[in-house]
Amino acid sequence: MAAAAPSGQNLANEVMKIAVITLLLGASAFAQAAPAGPTAACGPANVDFKVKLDQSQHMVTQPEPGKALVYFFSDAGTTATLGYPTEKLAIDGAWAGANHGNSYFSVPVDPGEHHVCVTLQSSLVAPRVELAHFTAEAARAYYYRVRLVASRSIELLELDPIDSDQGKYLIETFPLAVSTRKK
Repeated sequence: MAAAAPSGQNLANEVMKIAVITLLLGASAFAQAAPAGPTAACGPANVDFKVKLDQSQHMVTQPEPGKALVYFFSDAGTTATLGYPTEKLAIDGAWAGANHGNSYFSVPVDPGEHHVCVTLQSSLVAPRVELAHFTAEAARAYYYRVRLVASRSIELLELDPIDSDQGKYLIETFPLAVSTRKK
C-alpha cells in the first residue's frame, strides 16, 4: 500500500521545522566559533585594569631561556598625564597588561608569530584599536611604543616598533607599569 502524499499544510510545517533547526544549529556553531578577523588579537572587551607605577630604577632584562621578551611603552609626550587614558595591550587574544601615562611593561612570549592589539580604557576618548604582528625569535627582545595623538579635531592611537636603543633608554627613563585586573 502506498503512503499518502503529505498535504500542502503538512509539507509547509515540515519545511518550517527543518529551517528552524538549521538556523538554531548554525547560530549555535557561530556563537562558539573563535572571533575571526584582525581584532581577534584583542582580549575580551569587559576586562579593565588598574595601573600602579613603580618609580624605582629599572634595567633591561634578558628573556627567559627559550623565550623572547616584548616591551610595551606608553609615551604620553608630556609629564602632565592627569586624565591620560590607560592603554590595554593584548597578545594573541589575551590581555597582557596595561600602561598609563609614561610607563612600560614587558611580557615573555614563545618563538613564532604573534598578534598585538592595543586599545584605550576610557569613556572620555572615542574607542581606538591599533594592531601589529611580529615573529619572535628566542633570546631576542622586541620594543613597541604606543602614543595617543590628540588635537581639537583628531585623536589617533599609534602602535609602532621602535629601535632597541630607544627602548633601552625608555626603560631607564619611564616607570614600570604594574597592572592588575579590576574586579
